[in-house]
Amino acid sequence: MARFHDLTVTDVHKTTRDAVVVTLKPDEPEAFAFTQGQYLTFRRDFDGQEIRRSYSICTGLDDGLLQVGIKRVEGGAFSTWANDMLAPGMTVQAMPPQGRFHAPLAPQAVRHYLGFAGGSGITPVLSILRTVLTREPHAHFTLVYANRGVHSIMFRDELEDLKNRHMGRLTLIHVLESDAQEIDLFTGRVDGAKIDALFQHWVDASAVDLAFICGPEPMMLTIADGLKRHGLSEDRIKFELFKSDQPGRLPQRVVERREAGAALVPVQLTLDGTRRSFDLTPGQTVLEAALANGIEAPFACKAGVCSTCRCKVIEGEVEMATNHALEDYEVARGFVLSCQSHPVSDRLVVDYDH
Repeated sequence: MARFHDLTVTDVHKTTRDAVVVTLKPDEPEAFAFTQGQYLTFRRDFDGQEIRRSYSICTGLDDGLLQVGIKRVEGGAFSTWANDMLAPGMTVQAMPPQGRFHAPLAPQAVRHYLGFAGGSGITPVLSILRTVLTREPHAHFTLVYANRGVHSIMFRDELEDLKNRHMGRLTLIHVLESDAQEIDLFTGRVDGAKIDALFQHWVDASAVDLAFICGPEPMMLTIADGLKRHGLSEDRIKFELFKSDQPGRLPQRVVERREAGAALVPVQLTLDGTRRSFDLTPGQTVLEAALANGIEAPFACKAGVCSTCRCKVIEGEVEMATNHALEDYEVARGFVLSCQSHPVSDRLVVDYDH
């Protein structure tokens, strides 16, 4: 099971006024070998309260660096601290890389990738882009990057440099909400009509092998619907949410089902080879109950967006309030997100070590 490690900050530089790129040197480098598109989960204590936040790795496999991009979020304690206070020489704590926002590389294949990113959603897409361009020499990549304006474009110089170094293989399309551009199509919000127009005039959807989408959920759903309308099957579309508007609460009918009996639910949990037993109070998630009983179960977002808290139900049944991280085949095999899982059986056995 992933644990937190110390990493030394070796560089911090601004990529926009409200976003920094942080270069990290792990104390245990072998634990931080990553796959393109993965993220790191950080933790820090703020006035006695532990805050965990996940940020995507933005470097490619062959860049020789471990970097994350952190955009300031209004009211965000960690992102504000990182933008204002983080400096070279400081130490931060993070879990080893996690996430499945990637696809196996195929060095001999001739593939066309399509990436859609919104705001700081560029970070994992950039890692994928950099890796594909170096490790798949016959691949082509089209990136559609949506921002409010020119000054909010993260990694603007890096993207232009990649386009110049990989002439003919990287097509870069900026869509700006507020700044007018020469081509009207590239101004405004990314909506269904704009997606249709992009496929009609700029992107041959029939030639796309894999699409990667990362950004706010409404934008991602709009883009995914557009991709499907133009012939892409679901197995060729990969998502990475960096924010969820879901309330993270179980539908009322299940809560009532547990509260009707007002009984505690005995839970047996395996973590790092150790088996623990405790009682879950009606209304608690599996993760909440584990933490309340002193078990250091892994978690990051607590919103069903990442898969840090993934575990397998061995016995019993749960219902997830929301799931933006697990594939259908994983759910079919019994895997759940413990931060979203409420038991609907009288006993529960879960295993984090699978």
